[in-house]
Amino acid sequence: MKAIQVKEPGAPDVMRIAEVPDPRPGPGQVVVRVRAAGVNPVDTYIRSGAYPLKVGLPYTPGIDGAGEIASVGEGVKVWKTGQRCYIAGSLTGTYAEMSLCMAANVHPLPEHVSFSQGAGVNVPYATAYRALFQRANPRPGDMVLVHGASGGVGIAACQLGRAAGLRVIGTASSERGRRLVLENGAHYAADHAKAGYMTEVLNITGGEGVAVILEMLANVNLDHDAAILARNGTVVVIGSRGRVEIDPRNLMSRDANVHGMSLLSLPEEDAAVIHSALAAGLENRTLRPVVGQELPLERAPESHQAVMRPGAYGKIVLVP
Repeated sequence: MKAIQVKEPGAPDVMRIAEVPDPRPGPGQVVVRVRAAGVNPVDTYIRSGAYPLKVGLPYTPGIDGAGEIASVGEGVKVWKTGQRCYIAGSLTGTYAEMSLCMAANVHPLPEHVSFSQGAGVNVPYATAYRALFQRANPRPGDMVLVHGASGGVGIAACQLGRAAGLRVIGTASSERGRRLVLENGAHYAADHAKAGYMTEVLNITGGEGVAVILEMLANVNLDHDAAILARNGTVVVIGSRGRVEIDPRNLMSRDANVHGMSLLSLPEEDAAVIHSALAAGLENRTLRPVVGQELPLERAPESHQAVMRPGAYGKIVLVP
């Protein structure tokens, strides 16, 4: 089969397409014929060697994907060949024509959800769900600010927040991105490239502040976030690209909380809850992944450049 391989950490061009043996499932495992693979920022951190997760070399990148069950291993009862599924973690990587997975890490994909949409479920929607409901735990009616809301995680957070009765403010740097944010559940859209936009956000809340902030770029925003929180408010740090200095008095005066999160440390029991909720949301069409760009597998280096650029618009996927 064809697969992207990384033989040494480095820039995007270390990813090369290669012929590798087809995977075979062992006990409790399945092989998925990958129809689309999701590209996530964490894939770029692992590829560059900047992430604490260490992988053996050579390796095939990719955590997310969608396709059909190609074969099942001994003891697997819940999956049959040909069934549609999305992947939430792979043993051999998803930037490939086939991917070996534990059976517990694949989940049903409804017929009305495309494979490219399915490739955009796991990291974006599981991240948004965990940040909102397992870390911040807001109440219906609470005001939530989603930074970078036009990307995969941001869109997921807007849809999940709206469905849960939250008042959602999403930010995006382009008019096109802000339209997308409003179309996917946000009540308000702000321009985070505009000077003073945090004051605009505070004004939307009537000066009360936001109950929850989902922070995609903490090294830029965290100090400003603390100044617009409501009393007992919470910031959940989803992404950061460097260190940050903050004024702790803003947190102290609000009895505020700052939580970090990473899906790579997600307990199995929490993952089971998340994917049960996501499966229901996909089935009832509450959750609708937005695909911004599809690229053929051999253009994986280009996808890693694109996913790190400002002005995100939906999910980037690779199509084998």
